[in-house]
Amino acid sequence: MPEITLTTFLIVCPLVFLGGFVDAIAGGGGLISLPAYMIAGLPPHFAIATNKLSSGMGTFVSTSRFALSGNIPWKSAVPCVVMAMIGSATGARLALLVDADIFKMIMLVIIPLTAYYVLKTKNLDVEREPLSTGQTVLRACIAALVIGMYDGFYGPGTGTFLILLLTSFARFTLGNANGTAKAINLTTNITSLVVYLLNGKVIILLGLVAGVFGIAGNYIGVSFFNEKGSKAVKPIMIVVLVLFFIKVITELV
Repeated sequence: MPEITLTTFLIVCPLVFLGGFVDAIAGGGGLISLPAYMIAGLPPHFAIATNKLSSGMGTFVSTSRFALSGNIPWKSAVPCVVMAMIGSATGARLALLVDADIFKMIMLVIIPLTAYYVLKTKNLDVEREPLSTGQTVLRACIAALVIGMYDGFYGPGTGTFLILLLTSFARFTLGNANGTAKAINLTTNITSLVVYLLNGKVIILLGLVAGVFGIAGNYIGVSFFNEKGSKAVKPIMIVVLVLFFIKVITELV
């Protein structure tokens, strides 16, 4: 078990707060919170596992707030959660078979294309011709399965990609896409956290304290989203994608 000092808390907690704030608005908070644990000196497995605890606490709050505000369409969200769990398990198995560097090289193409789409789209919350209920659920489940596989295989930026696919492909409103993405993320967080707890990789005290900061960040982030809407999402989403792109490059070098 790594040694935890006051300095560890001083490094991790403010960054987990920031990660929670970003995650509540546009997804991708893990791009900030996970490196925080590594900067503080935690080995990768302990960093990933403890981050699951703190991020799961924050995601629970933001998911609850989106649910209370009516932004989670449960008839679509529940099948999405199931498909995401299947995808996540499949992605984890693939990760054992495929060189992660190959996948990261693919992401170097996907990320700029995603950023281009975000910049080109004037309003992520633009009204589109509605689909039938069946088509909406089917498309949302496909998106959840694909991104769930990505989450199990690699992970960073999952919330951002979910929001983009749910708004553009399944034609959710931005609020419903964000709420559904949170429900999916919460489920996959809890599933993976249980695995890490059983294997003794979670530093519980650090995760709980950081989780309180994550909750505060998520709480403020949801309020900010409800007030600013898509105007707040686009610039933050671009920042997340740029950080993700830099992260992938540094991992490949």
